[in-house]
Amino acid sequence: MRIHREHSMTNQHPSRRLFLAGLGAVGTTALLSGCVTAGSSSGKSSSGGGAVTLQSNLSAPQAKAAMEDVVAAYAKKGSGKASLNTVAAETFRTQLPTYLTSANPPDVYTWYPGSVADAYAKKDLLLDLGEVWSSPELKGYSKALNTLCTATSGKKVFVPTTYYWWGMFYRKSNFAKWGVQEPKSWDEFLDLCDKLKSKGIAPIGLGAGGNTAWVASAWFDYLDIRINGAVYHRELLAGKHRFDDPEVRKVFDRWAEVLPYVDPNGTAVAFQDATTSLLNGRSGMMLIGTFFADAAPKNALDDIDFFRFPIIDSKVPLAEEAPTDGYFASARTGRRDEVVDLMRYLATAEAQEIYIKGSSGTVLPTNPDAKDAGTPLVQKGRQHIEEAAEITQFFNRDSSDALQPTADTALTKFIAKPKSIGSILTDWQRDAEKIWNA
Repeated sequence: MRIHREHSMTNQHPSRRLFLAGLGAVGTTALLSGCVTAGSSSGKSSSGGGAVTLQSNLSAPQAKAAMEDVVAAYAKKGSGKASLNTVAAETFRTQLPTYLTSANPPDVYTWYPGSVADAYAKKDLLLDLGEVWSSPELKGYSKALNTLCTATSGKKVFVPTTYYWWGMFYRKSNFAKWGVQEPKSWDEFLDLCDKLKSKGIAPIGLGAGGNTAWVASAWFDYLDIRINGAVYHRELLAGKHRFDDPEVRKVFDRWAEVLPYVDPNGTAVAFQDATTSLLNGRSGMMLIGTFFADAAPKNALDDIDFFRFPIIDSKVPLAEEAPTDGYFASARTGRRDEVVDLMRYLATAEAQEIYIKGSSGTVLPTNPDAKDAGTPLVQKGRQHIEEAAEITQFFNRDSSDALQPTADTALTKFIAKPKSIGSILTDWQRDAEKIWNA
């Protein structure tokens, strides 16, 4: 079982070149996730009739409105209807296993492909979407995306719709006002932090408080892929290495160098509050995904920019976090035909362009015929991803939803008590083994 999981991991996370080969503008977005309370009671019926229930976690104002636009456009086509229920993102995250295992589950969910979807597929909770993937709407999708959406059983269990990138985001007007520039190296990054701190500005916002402790995982991911490389990182999250290995200790030695520059409220406030501080100039920059822009004022979007997480070892192949988002469906749905029809629509260029237009427009479509927002920020983001030699997803996406809480516990403890890192990593390894061996 353990070997099976590790085999799945290496097959489902191709290098950047494999990911982009034939992908063109293909990618992923961690923004989509919808939610409804009504569902069907049996997966045996091929067509239960009625509206497909769509469970979504896209609760930021612009993302929610964009999802409503997509559902409305689908209804206008006349082939079916979807009932959208949007739930707070963190509520959705914690309730997803309950949704999927309930006797009366929602039909379709916004979530993630790769290891996360595969973990649910192994429990026979996801609908086989092979019929969707054999349809014309997905013919242009890349082999890399095809692989990412395939469970270890060989079944297609996910339909990707968008992708996005992580980076160190800031406001251009604030950097200009403070007289600072984007750093290229780790030393330049630390110098930038010194300059901002000397001006009375919290250099780095975090937002790992409340129920968004998972945001801190981005720091672990990036430091690990910069120091040990993406291959090691994915193997670590698959259980092939130990969290108390010397290589992992190096990650925290580097992280300790920047802790004095992190907003003291970093583990007390959720990322939404941290991004408000960033936009208001109370903090200088933040390692975050483009989804944060869905809560930003429209008039601030043109002022948002980002730089690459600094290079630490130039000999390590360049990797970036570029998560893919989209949909999977309950294996217990009683509306299989209706679900297939909706999934085919969500895979179209039309549906993805509607979502991009209605949201902040900071994601990239997976359909190669779909147009992105075309803004300077998006163009820079696309180039940012294309320049990478390797693509990672995010901690839970490269491991499992079940492993994420072990990271949340370990990383928040480290931020609070960095000198206790030895015992923290020992505990992390112990907790992770319980998940891997379950």
